[in-house]
Amino acid sequence: MQIGISSTLPAQNLHLFQAKRASFKCRQSPLNPLTTPQNPLVSSTELTRQHLSNLDKLLQKTNQTDPELEPVIKAPSNGSVLTKGKGLLQGLNLSRIWPEMSAAEEMSPRHLNRLKRLLSKTMEYSPRNNLGSRWREYHGCNDWSGLLDPLDENLRREVVRYGEFVQAAYHGFHSNPAMSTDEAPLSRNVSLPERSYKVTKSLYATSSVGLPKWVDDVAPNLGWMTQRSSWIGFVAVCDDQREIQRMGRRDIVIALRGTATCLEWTENFRAQLVQISESDDPTQKVECGFLSLHKTPGAQVPSLAESVVEEVQRLIEMYRGENLSITITGHSLGAALSLLVADEISSCAPQVPPIAVFSFGGPKVGNKGFVDRLNEKNVKVLRIVNNQDLITKVPGVFIGEGSEQQAKHKRGDEQRNESFTSVLENNNPWAYSHVGTELRVDTKMSPYLKLNADMACCHDLEAYLHLVDGFLSMDCPFRSNAKRSLAKLIHYQKSNVKQLYTHKALSSNLERRDSFSIPI
Repeated sequence: MQIGISSTLPAQNLHLFQAKRASFKCRQSPLNPLTTPQNPLVSSTELTRQHLSNLDKLLQKTNQTDPELEPVIKAPSNGSVLTKGKGLLQGLNLSRIWPEMSAAEEMSPRHLNRLKRLLSKTMEYSPRNNLGSRWREYHGCNDWSGLLDPLDENLRREVVRYGEFVQAAYHGFHSNPAMSTDEAPLSRNVSLPERSYKVTKSLYATSSVGLPKWVDDVAPNLGWMTQRSSWIGFVAVCDDQREIQRMGRRDIVIALRGTATCLEWTENFRAQLVQISESDDPTQKVECGFLSLHKTPGAQVPSLAESVVEEVQRLIEMYRGENLSITITGHSLGAALSLLVADEISSCAPQVPPIAVFSFGGPKVGNKGFVDRLNEKNVKVLRIVNNQDLITKVPGVFIGEGSEQQAKHKRGDEQRNESFTSVLENNNPWAYSHVGTELRVDTKMSPYLKLNADMACCHDLEAYLHLVDGFLSMDCPFRSNAKRSLAKLIHYQKSNVKQLYTHKALSSNLERRDSFSIPI
């Protein structure tokens, strides 16, 4: 059936359409040689070559100027913002959508879908590959040589995974922080991030000091904040055969949380170096407060050291003949106690499995003698450190570290500086040294966190996991395909997250969802 022009257009407009129709010509593409008159003898290969040549010329012409770098011009008539250039982002200004955000926080539309995924509460992880025969390498047998810069994707996944065990320790404590001094504590349910692991032992730390009686008179309702003994972590073991096969061994995890109670804070400030009781070497010293929390038994619970040794011995005996590893992980105070636990269990059995420590935001624990002690016992330590985290720079003074750095630049005084440093480290009660290999991240390298993020954010465990998940190398500190959700980071550090993402979270009703219970 044919439809005439006169039946579809009003009669008064018919002559206008016919005039335009007469002058209408099909515009041919200057890029495609098939739309231009061609010699019938020209082959299809030559046409393809000509087509590609035209595309290459167009791309070269487009790349001569970057439309996103063109100056912004304000039209005098209506004040609207216009941009010069022919790019796909021409005329787009996200500050009109979210008026409170600065130009530095603007984001390309092609990233909005990714942002929506990162703001979701659904966790997405880096690929979990089969570690197989390389598990010792990822466990630190070579001090993670060649795996840190650039950061190996398997190691990144393992570090984040162990950090989530520490988050589970925080959650396990805050879900029920109070302890009775008259009865032994009941077993505690811990929600682990890994279903392939099961908790086999709860761990408790006890302070050797108490608060003055006047504190109870001034603030009688502090409750668990003033208790001497507190649940501080757990021992878990992998019991899933598929996960054991993937990791290449059966893994025993010891996870320890950071400071929570008043007495734990009190112990943190007892920064004098004291000799390790089991050591015959008087030069091997650790911080007094950390050692107190490690060795002191409670009224109804054994000491942290005793509990860990007993459980590790039991598990080693239970799984005798299997490939085993012991991984100790902790944050802040838990990172410090992890080193003491590693030292304790390194000699608890005739054949102890390989021991590795993954610490997040840990302070200094002991002096150079303690560092040598752990090295002699072949304890491997990977310290994840944030450049802006002040906790990683205390306790003690920086005499030893500073003197070593100065000795490298002042060759004429090398011997004098070395002897001076040795005297300070052996005799100065404040000469602390860090242990192990360092993976250094930086809050300022995250595109999501503010440059002036406060101290709490720089020490926050979730911020650490966010930075590790995004870290690629020192030359490219934050990868564009980071997987970790931003939901927890915004929940705990909303004031330190750039406004673009907090506004987007609000628009996505993220704040109205169920809150997270894992503390900072």
